[in-house]
Amino acid sequence: MKHIQSRDNAQFKQLRKLATTARARREAGQTLIDGAHLFRSALEAGARPRMALVAERALHQPEIASLLAGQEVLLLADALFDELSVTDTPAGLLGLVDLPPEPEGAVSGDCLVLDAVQDAGNLGTLLRAAWATGVHDVLLTTGCAQAWSPKVLRSGQGAHFSLRIREHCDVASLLAGYPGRIVATRLDARGALYDLDLRGPVAWLFGNEGAGLSPALAALATDAVIIPMPGSAESLNVAMAATVCLFEQARQRRPG
Repeated sequence: MKHIQSRDNAQFKQLRKLATTARARREAGQTLIDGAHLFRSALEAGARPRMALVAERALHQPEIASLLAGQEVLLLADALFDELSVTDTPAGLLGLVDLPPEPEGAVSGDCLVLDAVQDAGNLGTLLRAAWATGVHDVLLTTGCAQAWSPKVLRSGQGAHFSLRIREHCDVASLLAGYPGRIVATRLDARGALYDLDLRGPVAWLFGNEGAGLSPALAALATDAVIIPMPGSAESLNVAMAATVCLFEQARQRRPG
């Protein structure tokens, strides 16, 4: 077991880059997962971490120790570990994982298309909603937060390992010939979400937190719907709106 106690250590410097910069993650093809829950989720999904990074204070915690069997372990001084974690109260375990290869081929089933969603919490919640409702394909345009950043991974709570995520997508090309509905939510739409038949394949389009969908992406929609809101709110957060839509789709598909 290697033990790092200095910020000048070259391996620690590289890990810190992975924790803080998208460019370093892309160049290395690696990222960090934070916490025992994500570490366990990766193992269960077959995405075995290359290395476990453990804070000195956490090495003998039963939950963490149980996950270290067969793992290469790097022990870090507590202060160094805390610099790598994205949480205010770090749990004491990080995993170094390889980024998965980009999925290939056409999209034909349900998918979630996200256009310049920039908030890491929103993006992670959107991925989690897709995972929860059985939507496997997620297309991200340029301008979205990096899907495999530690903050998005933390918010996704394990969703990443069950999804086919494509970043920097040419959405128009990927949806050319799409066999189902391409649906966007709009405040000026005449049709209500609950009146649309969602039993066939659906590609859902959701846009940036402030600007919404770009005109080019909005033009791909075959259907526009509004989410009925009997209260006085003007609109919903993008993650909330997408969750409502995805669970309405799941509701319509219930057996019987």
